[in-house]
Amino acid sequence: MKHHQFLLASLLLLTGCSADKEFSEWPCRFEYDNSIHSDATLASALDGASRGVFCLITESTRGGVKYLNFQNSSGLISEPVAESYEEAQKQFILGLNNGIIVGFQTLNTDSPNGGFMAYDQQCPNCVRNENNTVNPNYRIQMSDNGIATCGKCGKKYDLNNGGIILNGNKDDTGLEKYVANTLGPFSWVSVRRR
Repeated sequence: MKHHQFLLASLLLLTGCSADKEFSEWPCRFEYDNSIHSDATLASALDGASRGVFCLITESTRGGVKYLNFQNSSGLISEPVAESYEEAQKQFILGLNNGIIVGFQTLNTDSPNGGFMAYDQQCPNCVRNENNTVNPNYRIQMSDNGIATCGKCGKKYDLNNGGIILNGNKDDTGLEKYVANTLGPFSWVSVRRR
């Protein structure tokens, strides 16, 4: 009986720690080889020498063709990139509602991936406050100084410092983070949930 109580207590302890998780459990799956399309806007955020430049990645469909859209925090916007048949078959999931942000942060650069980060574009506090993970529309907007602001609640997040919240309340959290890796500006990038 004591063994079962110990296991139950251990399980509850682990469950209670999940609130402090590092990576999101929100859906995300994106693997992309930028050597094929050579998109300069995306490359600007995949370059470790360009710390502080972040790129918003979204997906759109026109005439039955899927496109990737790239916009960086400096205002550079690419022409939509038509996905190849192989890319379309991967069925990218770009966060909770079609938007992830990638780039190298200027702080905490000693992490295993050199400070390369990926965030969901949805404000996590609005998602939780409204209890809406089905079709949330609480997008954050990037600025060239690495601060992202929610258009609904006005909360600010520091993209250069792990997505921490800058002006929240006691129970507010920073941005949802995904596991992110890149091999360089005109190479492979991967973003996924933990």
